[in-house]
Amino acid sequence: MTGDTAQLLLGSIVMVGACVQWLTGMGFALVAVPALVLLLGPSQGVALANCAACAISAVGLVGGWRRVRLTAMVPLVVASACTVPAGTWVAARLPQPILLVGMGLLVTLAVLLVMRGLRVSALTGAKGAVVAGAAGGFMNASSGLGGPPLSLYAMNADWTVHEFVPNAQFYGIVVNTFSIASNGVPRLGPTGWTTAVAAAAVGAVVGKVLAARVPERRARQLVLLLALAGGLSTLVKGLGVL
Repeated sequence: MTGDTAQLLLGSIVMVGACVQWLTGMGFALVAVPALVLLLGPSQGVALANCAACAISAVGLVGGWRRVRLTAMVPLVVASACTVPAGTWVAARLPQPILLVGMGLLVTLAVLLVMRGLRVSALTGAKGAVVAGAAGGFMNASSGLGGPPLSLYAMNADWTVHEFVPNAQFYGIVVNTFSIASNGVPRLGPTGWTTAVAAAAVGAVVGKVLAARVPERRARQLVLLLALAGGLSTLVKGLGVL
């Protein structure tokens, strides 16, 4: 793969992920992580996903921070902070094929659970917030996928989309900040960073325009299908190099 091809792929992945994030409130990691891992490797792919998701969540929260439910979010973010180091430690010690298989399975399982609208009594109340936060912190640091546990918690708590989006963005800022501190920033070089930032900006503009035109249900279905395809691709790649 030439440098130009790699930059084109990097920009395309980040742009699509950013577009999805602005279109649905979250989803950058589900859509982008499998592709970034295949392009950059597990460590660098996850680190870039952490940085991009944090930045996009911060920009998105500017207009909605007053709707953040701090009482509900405190146990989530505290629990996530406790498990982020464990996620980094595990990811650093697993062979790359095993890590790819694990990431592929995590994405695929998470998407299927969200698709089915799974309701679990353990994910309700303060105890459920701790469980979801702990799982999200570990998954975010190890695979960049901290969102699905929060989605399942919100589903079991009967949050509306209006409630979910700003709280998911707040959670994204906090858990990704912890993950960046634990994992470090990706080594992209000046050209790579320029490509990623420009692609994120373009994706944000496109996503904002589409958000006014695409029905929420269809947008959600598209995100889940893209994420499922990415998870399966990563799983197949990992199995192929075992």
